[in-house]
Amino acid sequence: MESNQTNYFESYEDLEIHRLMLEDESRNKAYKDAIMNNKSYLKDKTVMDVGCGTGILSIFCAQAGAKKVYAVEASNLANLAKEIVKENNFENVIEVIHSKVEDVSLPNNIKVDVIVSEWMGFYLLHEGMLDSVLVARDKFLKDDGQMFPESATIYIAPCSVPTLYQKWDNLHGISMSLFAKHLRESRYNKPEIMHIQSKDLLASETALCWINLKEDTASDLDSYSIQHVAAISKNGSYQGLCVWFKCTFPNITNDGDASQVRLDTSPNSLPTHWKQAVIVLPQAQEVEEGEPIAFQLDMIRDQLDKRRYNLELTLLDPEVVEHPLPCTCHMTKCILTKAVLEQHAEKTIVEVNSNSQKDSILIEEDIDDEDSSSSIYGED
Repeated sequence: MESNQTNYFESYEDLEIHRLMLEDESRNKAYKDAIMNNKSYLKDKTVMDVGCGTGILSIFCAQAGAKKVYAVEASNLANLAKEIVKENNFENVIEVIHSKVEDVSLPNNIKVDVIVSEWMGFYLLHEGMLDSVLVARDKFLKDDGQMFPESATIYIAPCSVPTLYQKWDNLHGISMSLFAKHLRESRYNKPEIMHIQSKDLLASETALCWINLKEDTASDLDSYSIQHVAAISKNGSYQGLCVWFKCTFPNITNDGDASQVRLDTSPNSLPTHWKQAVIVLPQAQEVEEGEPIAFQLDMIRDQLDKRRYNLELTLLDPEVVEHPLPCTCHMTKCILTKAVLEQHAEKTIVEVNSNSQKDSILIEEDIDDEDSSSSIYGED
């Protein structure tokens, strides 16, 4: 386990990794907007940046008016972070601590007002450092302190993967479909990290899990599971399951022009360095609009390496799995259920509107009576 930890931290000494993160405009903008939108809250506050890397988030906090920032970095990149902090003239505000956050002790056991961290890994948790962030929260954050981000959600949706299927049907006039079949089988034991276009999503997304960074514990992160039936939104080829995440930041003072900031890594957003994770099916399945597809996805922490997660996709029979309510698939039971729900909703709306009109009439009559009585008493 110690070897895995050492390799993990050493991997973050690779400047190429940080180049990718620093060039990720969606990532940088989300953090900067979230911090600057809360400038009046951050002013004169104490902040801890867990896994500060090059120190960019610490500098954002200093620019927002934080009086002290503890920038904690376990890898040797801490030495570069110190130089970057000095380059930006914030060495009197930002203190870079070269240590794992689990081993950090702050002077006089002080507590911080804010913990900021870019801890996310592929499909949010894989190779991430959320456990360390939760340790920092429990050890250093004030009871009324804030987490940046404060929550995160993992989403999933069935998709097509044309780069691993159709691309090989005709390569310079030659069919390479057999090669593509073996290629997919060789990659079936781990998810593909790749960009999926929004047009290749075949159904609406559903949430695998929601993580509350202010309350969840490390044991809460051990496993997640969902059994789901998705109604296909268009004709296409079902070739994989796409996984991505969104992070939400607190909106404490809303000093900026934007509303609550979200970092979105979905196929419908601008590309990020996290891309999306795709569990590729060994065989494609042609599907039609309205057709139901059922599956179970289990996401389980690896027992040997706590920073890694294993994804297991099980294809299920939509005839025997319970469907969500309402379900938009074309199965007769779902069509009938949807019709009943819609009728009930329409009836409820009519009743509410009718009751509102009656209440309005009664109120007007009461007012008329009071006005009439006042007039009579006035004449006396």
